[in-house]
Amino acid sequence: MFVSFGPEDDVLHSRLFIQEEVEYNLIHLIAGNQESMRLKTEENDLIFAHAPGRNSWLWLSPELDEERRCSLVRQLAEMLEDRGLPGVNGTPETGKLFADAYGELTGKTYQVRMMMEAYHCPQVQLPHGVSGKLHQAEPGDIPLIAGYLAGFVQDCFGMESAPEDHLDYAGAVTESGKLRLWIDKDQPVSMVNLAHQSARHARINEVYTPHEFRKHGYASAAVAALCAELLSRDITPMLYADAANPDSNKVYQSVGFKRTGSIVDLRFQ
Repeated sequence: MFVSFGPEDDVLHSRLFIQEEVEYNLIHLIAGNQESMRLKTEENDLIFAHAPGRNSWLWLSPELDEERRCSLVRQLAEMLEDRGLPGVNGTPETGKLFADAYGELTGKTYQVRMMMEAYHCPQVQLPHGVSGKLHQAEPGDIPLIAGYLAGFVQDCFGMESAPEDHLDYAGAVTESGKLRLWIDKDQPVSMVNLAHQSARHARINEVYTPHEFRKHGYASAAVAALCAELLSRDITPMLYADAANPDSNKVYQSVGFKRTGSIVDLRFQ
């Protein structure tokens, strides 16, 4: 019933999956991880992707009738019963359908960790009157980036951490060339990261401005400048935003991001 798939599989380029590709963009990243579990049906109407230690992602074709949806999800849950999954991500309906089936078999309950809004930016709107310019981060910026990452984690997840805890990651993203800083008057004031690029989209995350530099439009300008760069290469920017944070959603909408759908992050207990 279920077979393995890889990053170049036709299922990831099928008409039905592309309709919801923005919401399910992380499946592309997981599919490229050789240690991940990647399952689909032979009919290409279900995709399951799970990287070790991470939430799994489940996509169901929007053309499935209710009986087949429930049947496939039940079969998948039975197959994964002993895997000890930490959670599942998907549309609210799909996520709950799997969580209920998995919970019935394992006795696990679940809670919503986060509701995310998926956005893409088919056309960018550059903000006016924001001073500064976007620059690629350099090795000398690593300590500052580590501090920004600590602030980002605090803002997004309410978790306190020291900048030193983020030095390795700060070094890795700086070396990758994907992290950018908005510089105003020789002072870094905001950051934005190009997390992952697939064939049609590039995912933006870790957008952060320290409190003392907020309300100047720096984050909007940084995100817009990166979007313009991506669009010039025929790559559509996308991102996930916390539905509970209306300020960040407004920032993204102001530079041209359009909502495509919602994703729920469910964690098993």
